[in-house]
Amino acid sequence: MKADNVKVTRLLKTARGQIDGILKMIEEDRYCIDISNQIMATQAILRSVNREVLNAHLESCVKDAFEKGDADKKIQEIIGMIEKLSK
Repeated sequence: MKADNVKVTRLLKTARGQIDGILKMIEEDRYCIDISNQIMATQAILRSVNREVLNAHLESCVKDAFEKGDADKKIQEIIGMIEKLSK
């Protein structure tokens, strides 16, 4: 993976901590809206991590494939990711 490992790891550990917090909130029967807000905050972190990973992929793997004249497979991968993200 070509993404910033330190940044990605920090964000994922933060998301993990938030998920642990959400589980505790559920066990404590906390207010639904508070739980939902924490879920959305965790999703935002995961979207940020995914954006970091995909940007790094474009800047390294896809760029290298274009330079080597072997871009078709990478283009199809990106099209597949766009389809998944747009669902």
